[in-house]
Amino acid sequence: MAPLIALLFGTAAARLAGHLGVEHLDAWPTSVGAGVAAMFLLTGTVHFIPSFRSWMIAMVPPRLPAPALLVTATGVLELAGAVGVLIPATATAAGICLALLLVAMFPANVHAARGNVLIRGEPATPLPRRTAEQALYIAAALVAAL
Repeated sequence: MAPLIALLFGTAAARLAGHLGVEHLDAWPTSVGAGVAAMFLLTGTVHFIPSFRSWMIAMVPPRLPAPALLVTATGVLELAGAVGVLIPATATAAGICLALLLVAMFPANVHAARGNVLIRGEPATPLPRRTAEQALYIAAALVAAL
């Protein structure tokens, strides 16, 4: 839920700034890019916070090697993408790469939803909701790439 809130509030704040005169944010793609950046700064950061990191490692499907390394790598990529969508020269590539990263990470979401993975002591988000959220995040990353 926190990533969705970061995306929505980040986008809304950027649109408001655009309406108040910040020219660069007076367009939907750049405002959505700011929301995408806020979301990935949040999600990328939690990859390195021990209490969150442990359940992220548990989300990695067992058939994949080195779950801790994968969590570290995806965290770094998320943080790099968050910065990249804010820079006009790299926004297109960063948005596309973040969308592809979300697709690549989706098996972990499926594993968490179908398995007995507990996230902060609670069952993982059900797969239909998780899928819808992931589709929204992919769409937002692609809008940010415009």
